[in-house]
Amino acid sequence: MRCGLSAFKKKEKLWMNKIGKKILVTGADGFIGSHLTEFLIEQDCNVRAFVYYNSFNSWGWLDSFPEKKINRIEVFAGDIRDPHGVETAMKGCDVVFHLAALIAIPFSYHSPDSYVETNVKGTLNVLQAAKKVGVKKIIITSSSEVYGTARYVPIDEKHPLQSQSPYSATKIAADHLAKSFYLSFGLPVVIARPFNTYGPRQSARAIIPTIITQLLTGSREIRLGNLTPTRDFNYVKDVCRAFLEIAASERTIGEEINIATGIEISIEKLTKVLADKLDRRVKIIVEEKRKRPKDSEVERLLGSNKKIKTLTGWCPQYDLEKGIEETISWFKKEENLNRYKTWMYNV
Repeated sequence: MRCGLSAFKKKEKLWMNKIGKKILVTGADGFIGSHLTEFLIEQDCNVRAFVYYNSFNSWGWLDSFPEKKINRIEVFAGDIRDPHGVETAMKGCDVVFHLAALIAIPFSYHSPDSYVETNVKGTLNVLQAAKKVGVKKIIITSSSEVYGTARYVPIDEKHPLQSQSPYSATKIAADHLAKSFYLSFGLPVVIARPFNTYGPRQSARAIIPTIITQLLTGSREIRLGNLTPTRDFNYVKDVCRAFLEIAASERTIGEEINIATGIEISIEKLTKVLADKLDRRVKIIVEEKRKRPKDSEVERLLGSNKKIKTLTGWCPQYDLEKGIEETISWFKKEENLNRYKTWMYNV
């Protein structure tokens, strides 16, 4: 399978027929969820967006969509921890992309209960509802954090799982629940496991927005945590394509599938790349409060994408340079940068 844009364009029009008439995206108000929702409607898919109910009537990043896009989305406000609301949202849907989760690792250290309720119980609610209403395919979003520090590289899907944070422990539990529903009930589940995703709209709790927003304030000092860990960074549009490729393939049910570039970069080197892109000369200040506990730090993540290439033909179209350029361009817009509290450590 060719990885070029022409091959991708030929597949675009096939996705809607392959993945079903109605699609539910949980966590559609978040970073990846909003991009996936946007990508789906661009492929003329019929999308129901599950967003977190709140008293502000906020739909998260969906609120930033132009009217012509938001009018094409059926928005369902609820709580992934509520099984009744999840079942109601899922009725009439053929495919479910489950992205709703708590993801900030530092916050999981002092509020692990909320991670169990959202990531574990929320996933159970999705699985139970899918079993009851009879959906055709459920894509459960995992995380490369479930692997912990690499015991070997590149990390393939057979790598041991290591719960080096409460967050990763809940994602491991959710993955095992999903697998159990496939083995016990024949539920058509796929576990999609993106390595570090980045791009426009990402929270400042993630490393790339943390660096970019500090650089854009004009500060001569950047405050970070550990600089030596390496990560495999995926641009968000590549991840969205991977989700659709996984959903469309008949070979992915019951599988755990990495979404990775197969390239790693250290946090220190990444900071220098971003500073050069913005023509900034800054000093890096390492703050203890930004570091993970020693045994909790994941020192190396470098993923294998052999399996997803074999099963779907997907491969990344964005290298780090191209993805960073698009990300910086978005953050440079004043209305976007003003959404971020650049003066504080975002837990």
